[in-house]
Amino acid sequence: MESTASTVPDLVSVEELDKKIFSCAARIDAVIYEMLVLIREFDLRGCYLKYGLANTAEWLEYRCDFSYSTARDKVRVAHAISELPLIAEALASGRLSYTKAREMTRIANPDNEEKLLEFALRHSSRHVTEYCRQMRFGLPDSTKVAADAHARRSFYMQRNYERGMAKITVELPMEVAELLEKALDKARDDECLKIPDLVDTSWSTRQADAFTNMLHEYLAGEAGGDADHHVVTIHVDQAALAGKEGRSALPVETVKRICCDGKAVVLTENDAGEPLSIGRKSRIVPKALERAVRARDNHTCTFPGCRNKRFLHIHHIEHWANGGETSLENLKLLCTKHHTLLHEGGFTMRKDFRDRWVFVRPDGIELPKYGYRPEDMIEEGRFEPGEETFAPEINSTRVELLSTLEKIVREPPPPVYWH
Repeated sequence: MESTASTVPDLVSVEELDKKIFSCAARIDAVIYEMLVLIREFDLRGCYLKYGLANTAEWLEYRCDFSYSTARDKVRVAHAISELPLIAEALASGRLSYTKAREMTRIANPDNEEKLLEFALRHSSRHVTEYCRQMRFGLPDSTKVAADAHARRSFYMQRNYERGMAKITVELPMEVAELLEKALDKARDDECLKIPDLVDTSWSTRQADAFTNMLHEYLAGEAGGDADHHVVTIHVDQAALAGKEGRSALPVETVKRICCDGKAVVLTENDAGEPLSIGRKSRIVPKALERAVRARDNHTCTFPGCRNKRFLHIHHIEHWANGGETSLENLKLLCTKHHTLLHEGGFTMRKDFRDRWVFVRPDGIELPKYGYRPEDMIEEGRFEPGEETFAPEINSTRVELLSTLEKIVREPPPPVYWH
C-alpha cells in the first residue's frame, strides 16, 4: 500500500493533491460507515460479553484503542443511521463526513432528515455543528439538557503551595459561562488594565487580572474602596518579613504587599511553637493617616500613567517590617496591579536629585512621570537596521530627543552665585 509522502511525485500539482486528499477523505468516511454497520451488529448480538466487558463502547476502547467518549459516540451513531437511510447513504458514498453525521444524528428523525441533509451538504462541519446544537436546544426535551447542565455545575480549587499558585476549575451552564465572559470583558476594560504593560502579558494573563479585579469589586461592595468587608488571615514569622529565615504561608513578598496597609496581630511563641501571648489587632496605617495619604494623592494611583481610583492600597516605600516608618512621607497610594508590580514584579522606588520619589523598572530605568504611551513601549534595538518587518519603526528623532532630555534632567542644576 503506497501511503508515505516519499511515494508522491514531486511534480504533482496543487490541484492533483487537492483531488487526491479529497478522495482519501471520502474513502475514509465510506470505510467508517462500513465500520458503523459492523459495530451495530456487534452490539445487537452482545458480542462484548464474550470478552467479559459491560458494553460495546468498552470493547471498542479495549480492542480499537478509542477513547471511551469516542467509542460511545460510534455506538450511538451506528444505531441512529440504521433508521436514517438518507444520511446513511450519503455517508456510505463519501458525500457526507462522519463529523457531520455524528452531529446530525443527535437531532435527526425521518421527518427532518431530508432537510437536515440538504443543509449539511451545503455548509461546513463547523456550521453544521452549530446548527444542530441550536436545533437541539430548540426541542421540547432540551429542558433535560439544561437540567443536566445545572446539576453538573461544579467548582474545584487546588492549591499548589510549592509554586505559590492555585488552580481553579469551574464547570458552568452555557448561559452562565457567557455571563462570566461578559463580566471579564467589563473588568478587563478597567482603566488600570488598559494602560500599556511594562511586562509581557498574554491574553490568559489579562483574563486572570480581570478575574482578580472582579473579586476586588465584589468584596469592596458599594464602597468602591477597600472597606473591611472581608478578612483574609495569613500567618508569617516576623523574621521572614524582615528578610531573615522564618515561616510564611505565602511567598514573603506577597505577604509584605498584603501587610502594607492591613491589620496585624502579634503572636508570641516559645521555641516549641506554643503561643505565649496574643496582642490586640491593630491597624498598620491609622485611619487618619490613611485619609491624609488619599487626599494628598488625589484618591488616585500614583504609578506613572495610571488613573485608577478604585481598589487602592497604601504602599510602604520602605516596608515597616524592614524598619520603614508609617509616615506620610513613606506612604504612596497604588492600585492592586501596580502595588503587585512594586512587590512581586521587581519594580522599585527611589528619590531623584530633586528629592522626589520616582518609579524604577527592574532594568534600572526610571519611568516618565506621566507614564508611557503605547508607542513608547517599542524596545530600542529590537529591530536591526534594514530589517524588513511589519512592526512599527522606531522614531530615531524622538529617541535622540528623549535621550538628550533625560541627560539634562538627570544632571543637577548648576550652582547659583550671588554678587
